[in-house]
Amino acid sequence: GDSCCNPLSMGYVKGMVERKVPGVYVLSLKIGSTLVQDVENSFLMNANDQVREVCGQLAKDPRLKGGYNAIGFSQGGQFLRAVAQRCPSPPMFNLISVGGQHQGVYGFPRCPGESSRVCDWIRKMLDLGVYTPTVQEHLVQAQYWHDPLKEEDYRKNSIFLADINQERGINETYKKNLMALKKFVMVKFLNDTMVDPPISEWFGFYKSGQAKETVPLKETSLYTEDRLGLQEMDRAGKLVFLGVNGDHLHFTEEWFYTNILPFLQ
Repeated sequence: GDSCCNPLSMGYVKGMVERKVPGVYVLSLKIGSTLVQDVENSFLMNANDQVREVCGQLAKDPRLKGGYNAIGFSQGGQFLRAVAQRCPSPPMFNLISVGGQHQGVYGFPRCPGESSRVCDWIRKMLDLGVYTPTVQEHLVQAQYWHDPLKEEDYRKNSIFLADINQERGINETYKKNLMALKKFVMVKFLNDTMVDPPISEWFGFYKSGQAKETVPLKETSLYTEDRLGLQEMDRAGKLVFLGVNGDHLHFTEEWFYTNILPFLQ
């Protein structure tokens, strides 16, 4: 629901980094030829196609050929993780996920723009059949919908999240590429009312078969089986878990400068 260059959000963050890191080059990714398309694509464009588009943008940018740091906000967090796993050139040094839903979501309590037609349509599509091919192909939020009551349907039919989380088998290239990161920083909003469950921002999720009790990353099979290399990265000190008081994407400049800026310098 946001755009690359909104002066109150992504444009503002871009400016914060530029003010504090003299001479830094900051690319705020735009998916589509206009800002309107960029916003629409955040709801309607296949996440795999978005990742492919971003990989192309990064590869063509001569200022990034030596490598770059990446910061993704909300669903941008898991999308940039997919970039790290699928597109190792140019290399991503640090990945900072600010409120990214790495184990997916099971609920859409506060769709951006609560009364908008888009949000009403999204809820209708999710209710109709989140794992049907039509909904999967045409609704971004369905592509990281993780139903703990229908784990088999999720593993079999999720066209994005189940793939990047190695739910259908181990892609050793994904694992190798993610483990090449220097740091993987995950920010969780401690009063988040938009992401369900909020622990997904730290790679935790609901215990399978119900939607009340959650388990942290270290108790998930993803970690214990080390399907993505997160266990090994954790032991090497590459995983950083940050908590911030506030609702989804609510943080102060001071917090950003203190906690995030060091990973961007």
